[in-house]
Amino acid sequence: MKTAISKLCALAGCMTTSLANSFIFSVLAFGLHLVAISSEAAEMGFLPTTTASPPPSGAKQLCLRYYWACISKQSVPLPGDEELQIIKQINRKINISTRTISDQSQYKTTEFWALPTSLGGDCEDIALLKKRDMIAAGVNPGKLLLATVLDSNRNAHAVLIYRSSQGDLVLDNLTNRVKHWSATRYFFLRLQDPEQPRNWVAVYSRG
Repeated sequence: MKTAISKLCALAGCMTTSLANSFIFSVLAFGLHLVAISSEAAEMGFLPTTTASPPPSGAKQLCLRYYWACISKQSVPLPGDEELQIIKQINRKINISTRTISDQSQYKTTEFWALPTSLGGDCEDIALLKKRDMIAAGVNPGKLLLATVLDSNRNAHAVLIYRSSQGDLVLDNLTNRVKHWSATRYFFLRLQDPEQPRNWVAVYSRG
């Protein structure tokens, strides 16, 4: 705590007035507040978020290309068990039916977020397809968030997050199992902002 205060003191010009002290402790209090919010989210089973983040390089035009990918409009809620069953069925169906092909092979670029073509798609394309089909099946769009991660080999990867009542569940093209984010062994980098999905927020948490 003393080190943090010293750094803030230097930042504020080391003023010895009550105004400087008020500024320092206000900043510290705000930082502790953010940590508390993030910790509370994690304890409830949801991915903790920190600050705003730029979107992945291939997803900068995502909302213009697919409006449904960035909406948070509430739909008529489905019963929890029924909704989870729909999630599992669509996740498995798309994993089985969609061939994996890299953006480099298909688009001659390293990163391009789009729905799979007749040739197939890569991880983010498959996550997009799942999101589209789940919304069409009646799942609340606000519960479906695209996310980027590093897998256990530190390779860049993308998944779809389903915000269930038990916490954030991961829908992954590498497995048909629907896992809680903390059981994936992935390092989560960022995801769509749950409040404004056209924006992205940083995570930096390991499952």
